[in-house]
Amino acid sequence: MSDHRNRQHSCRSGPADAGDSNASPHIERLDDQIRNSLIMMVDDEPIVTEMLQAHLEEQGYRNFIQLDRSEMAVELVQQQRPDVLLLDLKMPGVNGFDILRTLRANPATQYLAILVLTSSSDSETKLQALQLGATDFLAKPIDCSELALRLRNTLTVKAYQDRLTHYDTLTELPNRKLLQERATRALALAENRCCAIMNIALDRVQQINDTLGPAAGDQLLKQAARRLSACLDASEHRPTIGSACLSRLGGDEFSVLLPGIVDGSMVEHIARECLEALQRGFNIDGEELVVSASIGSAHYPADAPDVDSLMQRAGAATAYAKEQGKDNYQRYNAAIQRRASERLSLGAALRSALQRNELQLHYQPKIDAKDGRIVGTEALLRWVRPQHGMVPPDRFIPLAEEMGLIGPIGAWVIHQACQQAAAWHRSGLGPFAVSVNVSGHQFHDTDLHSIIQQALAESRLDPRYLMLEITESMLTGNIERNIDIMHQIKATGAKLSIDDFGTGYSSLSYLKRFPIDELKIDRSFIVDIKFSREDKAIVEAIVAMARSLQLSVVAEGVENMEQLIALRNTGCNIAQGYYFSKPVSAAAFEQFCERTHVTKAEALATAG
Repeated sequence: MSDHRNRQHSCRSGPADAGDSNASPHIERLDDQIRNSLIMMVDDEPIVTEMLQAHLEEQGYRNFIQLDRSEMAVELVQQQRPDVLLLDLKMPGVNGFDILRTLRANPATQYLAILVLTSSSDSETKLQALQLGATDFLAKPIDCSELALRLRNTLTVKAYQDRLTHYDTLTELPNRKLLQERATRALALAENRCCAIMNIALDRVQQINDTLGPAAGDQLLKQAARRLSACLDASEHRPTIGSACLSRLGGDEFSVLLPGIVDGSMVEHIARECLEALQRGFNIDGEELVVSASIGSAHYPADAPDVDSLMQRAGAATAYAKEQGKDNYQRYNAAIQRRASERLSLGAALRSALQRNELQLHYQPKIDAKDGRIVGTEALLRWVRPQHGMVPPDRFIPLAEEMGLIGPIGAWVIHQACQQAAAWHRSGLGPFAVSVNVSGHQFHDTDLHSIIQQALAESRLDPRYLMLEITESMLTGNIERNIDIMHQIKATGAKLSIDDFGTGYSSLSYLKRFPIDELKIDRSFIVDIKFSREDKAIVEAIVAMARSLQLSVVAEGVENMEQLIALRNTGCNIAQGYYFSKPVSAAAFEQFCERTHVTKAEALATAG
C-alpha cells in the first residue's frame, strides 16, 4: 500500500520567496518548509505507518508516502526524493539493513536523512544501523512525542543544510545546483511541451563594486533579485509560467527556468519585461544608479537535448547579447555556438599571449593644433595572434577584463610604455609624454601606484612624461576614495587625464577637486563639429572650463582638415586622430616623427 501526496515542486514558494517584500519572517518560513517536507515511511505493518501518519498530521505535517513492500523502497526513494525516510529494520524479503546499504552506496541518496525504527533492544542492531549510515533511530513501540521531536530536529538540520547547498546566501534565491535539479525534473516531465532557460547578466556591477565598494554591489544584486521576482509574478504569462524558477548563478548573473512555454515569442516577451523592469534606477545608499542587462535564452528540445547543454547555450546567447550592446536579448542559434567556441579558443590563447610576446603597443601622436608639433603620444594595446593576425582590441580587451587578466596586462602596458618613452628621449626624440589607458579594475587596484613607481624607476623615465588616462565614468560613485587614488598616482610624479570627457556623469563641482592635468574631448562631439552648433557649443564650453582650471584639452577622433579648423576656432590646443596618423608600431612612429612634422606644420600654418 502506498499513499502519494506529492508536493508541488515550485521555486517560487517557501524559502525561494525571500526576494518578495511580503515574504514571512525567517522562522515562519522555516517552519512552513519543515511541515511541507515529504516524509516516506517503509514498514511491513501498514497499521504502524497509518498510526505514525495520523500523529504527524496532528503536528502539521502534510506530505507522506506509505509503503509496506520493502522490495520497492529503493526505487520509490529514487523516484520521489523524500526529505526524510522512516525505515523499519526487520522486514521480510528486503530488510532495512539492505535498503540502508543500497541507498548509502548511491550518490543521489547518500545523504538522505533516515530514521530507523526497530523493536530490537540490543546495542549491536543499533550500532550496525548507525555504521550503515542511519541518521537516528527510534525503538518500537514508537513514542509519538519522541518521534515528533526527533523528526523536527532532523528536518531542521536538513533545512539549514539544504539552504546552504541549494540557495544563494545573498539573495536567498535558488542557486545553480538547485536550478539544475529543477530543470532536470522539468525536462523529464515536459513530454510534448517546451522548456526554456533564460540567463540575465547585469552590466556595470563590477564597476559599481570598484567605485562604491562590494556592499553597494550586494545591495544592487538584492534589489535586482526582488525586482525580477516581482516582474515574473506580474507577467501576463504568469498562468503559463507559474512554476518559473528564478535563481542566481553567481556574480552578476541570474537565470530563469521557464517550463511549459508555448513558443519562442513568449520567452522573448518575458525577457523584454525583465529588461524594462531593470531599466528603472536603483537607489543605493541614497545614490541613483542606472544599470542595464543582457539576456540570452535556449529552448528545449529545439536548441538543446539536456540540462547541461541547455544552460551552456543560454550562457552563450547571453554573452552574445552583451557583445551586441546593452539592454539586448538574444536566443541561441548555431552561429552563436560557433562564436562561443571561438571566444573560448581566444580566451585560452590570450592567457599565454604575454608570455609568448604576442602583445604590442602602437602609438598615436598628439599634435599641437597651432604649429603641428608632436606634443605627446598615446600607447594603445594590440595583439598579433600567430596564424590569425591582428585581433581587434574590442574583442580581446573585454575578454581580458572578464577573465581577470586585465591587471597583469595593464601592468605590462605601463612598463612597456615607460621603457619606450625613455628610449626615445635618450635617442633625442621628444621629449614628450606618453599616455596609457587605465581600466576601472586597474584604477581601483591598491598596487597601481607601486606599479607606476616601479615602471618609472626601471625605465628611468622622468615622471612628468607619463600620463595615465582614466574615463569619466570611472570617477562616479565614491568620490572621496577616487580622489585619494588620484592623489596617490600624482604622488608618483605622473600626470592624469580624463578620457572620453563629456559622456559621463561627473559633477562639475567635483571636477575642480580632481588633481588632473588634461581633458580629452570624446570623439562623438568632434564628428559633426563643423555642421553641428550643439557640438561646437559643447566643445567651446569644455575648452573654456579647462582653461579656467588650467588644464590641457585634447580633441580625439580628428579625421579631416575641416574638423581641425573648427577645433582651432574653439581654442582647443591639442588634436589626435587618423588625420595625423593611425596608431602605428614604435618604429613607424619614429619615422612619422621624422617625416611628417614639416608638412603638417605647413598645412596648419595655412589652415583656416
